[in-house]
Amino acid sequence: MVHRRLLHTAVLAPTGQWLVQHTANGPVHVLDDPADIVELAAAIQHAIRSARPETR
Repeated sequence: MVHRRLLHTAVLAPTGQWLVQHTANGPVHVLDDPADIVELAAAIQHAIRSARPETR
């Protein structure tokens, strides 16, 4: 997600948690488990799709 510029940064902590930041000056969010990562990906995908004008 960082590579595609959907997140500013994502760092794997030694505890297995992910620390993610949406913008450079934004708050750091802690993702505790794989379900949190899937939820984040779904939220980003929803935001991308809802931002696009409908072409059908």
